[in-house]
Amino acid sequence: MKHRKDGIDPVARSRARRRALQAIYAWQLSGGTAQQIIAQFAHEQAHEVADLEYFDDLVRGVMKHTDELDHALAEFVDRDVDQIDPIERAALRIAAYELRHRLDVPYRVVINEAIDTTKRFGSEHGHTYVNGVLDHAAAAWRAPEFGATRDK
Repeated sequence: MKHRKDGIDPVARSRARRRALQAIYAWQLSGGTAQQIIAQFAHEQAHEVADLEYFDDLVRGVMKHTDELDHALAEFVDRDVDQIDPIERAALRIAAYELRHRLDVPYRVVINEAIDTTKRFGSEHGHTYVNGVLDHAAAAWRAPEFGATRDK
Protein backbone atom coordinates (compact mmCIF):
# COMPACT_ATOMS: atom_id res chain seq x y z
CA MET A 1 0.00 0.00 0.00
CA LYS A 2 1.21 3.48 -0.80
CA HIS A 3 1.07 5.92 2.05
CA ARG A 4 1.41 9.65 1.72
CA LYS A 5 4.10 11.52 3.63
CA ASP A 6 1.59 12.13 6.43
CA GLY A 7 1.06 8.37 6.83
CA ILE A 8 -2.50 8.40 5.50
CA ASP A 9 -3.44 5.64 3.08
CA PRO A 10 -6.10 7.17 0.79
CA VAL A 11 -7.29 3.74 -0.43
CA ALA A 12 -7.81 2.50 3.13
CA ARG A 13 -9.64 5.74 3.96
CA SER A 14 -11.93 5.29 0.94
CA ARG A 15 -12.73 1.76 2.08
CA ALA A 16 -13.43 3.08 5.58
CA ARG A 17 -15.86 5.63 4.13
CA ARG A 18 -17.66 2.97 2.07
CA ARG A 19 -18.09 0.78 5.14
CA ALA A 20 -19.14 3.78 7.22
CA LEU A 21 -21.82 4.56 4.63
CA GLN A 22 -23.13 1.02 4.91
CA ALA A 23 -22.97 1.14 8.71
CA ILE A 24 -24.78 4.49 8.95
CA TYR A 25 -27.36 3.25 6.44
CA ALA A 26 -27.98 0.16 8.58
CA TRP A 27 -28.20 2.29 11.73
CA GLN A 28 -30.70 4.66 10.10
CA LEU A 29 -32.95 1.72 9.23
CA SER A 30 -32.67 -0.44 12.35
CA GLY A 31 -31.10 1.67 15.09
CA GLY A 32 -28.66 0.27 17.62
CA THR A 33 -25.67 1.61 19.47
CA ALA A 34 -22.40 2.71 17.92
CA GLN A 35 -20.75 -0.32 19.52
CA GLN A 36 -23.26 -2.71 17.91
CA ILE A 37 -23.03 -1.10 14.48
CA ILE A 38 -19.23 -0.99 14.54
CA ALA A 39 -19.03 -4.62 15.66
CA GLN A 40 -21.38 -5.64 12.86
CA PHE A 41 -19.05 -4.13 10.24
CA ALA A 42 -15.64 -4.58 11.91
CA HIS A 43 -15.13 -8.11 10.57
CA GLU A 44 -15.56 -6.96 6.97
CA GLN A 45 -13.32 -3.97 7.66
CA ALA A 46 -10.43 -6.16 8.76
CA HIS A 47 -10.55 -8.18 5.55
CA GLU A 48 -10.62 -5.11 3.33
CA VAL A 49 -7.56 -3.40 4.80
CA ALA A 50 -9.56 -0.32 5.62
CA ASP A 51 -8.58 2.44 8.01
CA LEU A 52 -10.35 1.04 11.09
CA GLU A 53 -9.72 4.11 13.23
CA TYR A 54 -11.22 6.36 10.58
CA PHE A 55 -14.22 4.06 10.13
CA ASP A 56 -14.76 4.11 13.89
CA ASP A 57 -14.46 7.91 14.03
CA LEU A 58 -16.94 8.41 11.17
CA VAL A 59 -19.57 6.08 12.60
CA ARG A 60 -19.27 7.34 16.18
CA GLY A 61 -19.04 10.96 15.01
CA VAL A 62 -22.14 10.81 12.83
CA MET A 63 -24.14 9.00 15.50
CA LYS A 64 -23.05 11.43 18.23
CA HIS A 65 -23.64 14.58 16.16
CA THR A 66 -26.69 13.55 14.09
CA ASP A 67 -28.94 16.37 15.35
CA GLU A 68 -26.26 19.01 14.80
CA LEU A 69 -25.41 17.64 11.34
CA ASP A 70 -29.06 17.43 10.26
CA HIS A 71 -29.71 20.95 11.50
CA ALA A 72 -26.66 22.25 9.60
CA LEU A 73 -27.62 20.34 6.43
CA ALA A 74 -31.21 21.65 6.58
CA GLU A 75 -30.05 24.97 5.13
CA PHE A 76 -28.83 23.27 1.95
CA VAL A 77 -31.44 20.58 1.25
CA ASP A 78 -34.83 20.93 -0.42
CA ARG A 79 -36.76 18.76 2.06
CA ASP A 80 -36.59 17.51 5.62
CA VAL A 81 -33.37 15.51 6.10
CA ASP A 82 -35.43 12.47 7.15
CA GLN A 83 -37.15 12.56 3.74
CA ILE A 84 -33.88 12.18 1.81
CA ASP A 85 -33.09 8.75 0.36
CA PRO A 86 -31.34 6.72 3.11
CA ILE A 87 -28.12 6.21 1.12
CA GLU A 88 -27.91 9.88 0.18
CA ARG A 89 -28.75 10.86 3.78
CA ALA A 90 -25.95 8.62 5.09
CA ALA A 91 -23.48 10.09 2.59
CA LEU A 92 -24.53 13.64 3.48
CA ARG A 93 -24.24 12.99 7.20
CA ILE A 94 -20.76 11.46 6.85
CA ALA A 95 -19.58 14.30 4.62
CA ALA A 96 -21.12 16.91 6.93
CA TYR A 97 -19.30 15.31 9.85
CA GLU A 98 -16.01 15.42 7.95
CA LEU A 99 -16.53 19.00 6.77
CA ARG A 100 -17.40 20.22 10.26
CA HIS A 101 -15.29 17.99 12.54
CA ARG A 102 -12.40 16.67 10.44
CA LEU A 103 -10.73 19.86 9.28
CA ASP A 104 -7.60 17.81 8.51
CA VAL A 105 -9.42 16.40 5.45
CA PRO A 106 -9.60 18.81 2.48
CA TYR A 107 -13.18 19.68 1.50
CA ARG A 108 -12.58 18.46 -2.07
CA VAL A 109 -11.65 15.01 -0.77
CA VAL A 110 -14.80 14.94 1.36
CA ILE A 111 -17.04 15.89 -1.56
CA ASN A 112 -15.36 13.52 -4.04
CA GLU A 113 -15.57 10.59 -1.62
CA ALA A 114 -19.26 11.32 -0.90
CA ILE A 115 -19.99 11.42 -4.63
CA ASP A 116 -18.09 8.17 -5.24
CA THR A 117 -19.83 6.28 -2.43
CA THR A 118 -23.23 7.58 -3.52
CA LYS A 119 -22.55 6.51 -7.12
CA ARG A 120 -21.61 3.08 -5.86
CA PHE A 121 -24.52 2.49 -3.48
CA GLY A 122 -27.18 5.10 -4.24
CA SER A 123 -29.79 5.78 -6.87
CA GLU A 124 -28.83 6.62 -10.46
CA HIS A 125 -28.73 10.39 -9.98
CA GLY A 126 -28.29 10.53 -6.20
CA HIS A 127 -24.68 11.62 -6.52
CA THR A 128 -25.69 14.84 -8.32
CA TYR A 129 -27.96 15.78 -5.41
CA VAL A 130 -25.21 14.99 -2.88
CA ASN A 131 -22.71 17.01 -4.94
CA GLY A 132 -24.98 20.06 -5.07
CA VAL A 133 -25.75 20.00 -1.35
CA LEU A 134 -22.12 19.51 -0.32
CA ASP A 135 -20.81 22.15 -2.72
CA HIS A 136 -23.02 24.74 -1.02
CA ALA A 137 -22.24 23.40 2.46
CA ALA A 138 -18.48 23.48 1.85
CA ALA A 139 -18.72 27.08 0.62
CA ALA A 140 -20.41 28.03 3.91
CA TRP A 141 -18.56 25.81 6.39
CA ARG A 142 -15.09 25.94 4.88
CA ALA A 143 -15.24 29.41 3.33
CA PRO A 144 -11.51 30.25 3.57
CA GLU A 145 -10.42 26.88 2.15
CA PHE A 146 -13.25 26.87 -0.42
CA GLY A 147 -12.45 30.38 -1.63
CA ALA A 148 -8.70 29.76 -1.80
CA THR A 149 -9.11 26.70 -4.02
CA ARG A 150 -11.83 28.28 -6.18
CA ASP A 151 -9.61 31.28 -6.97
CA LYS A 152 -6.86 29.07 -8.44
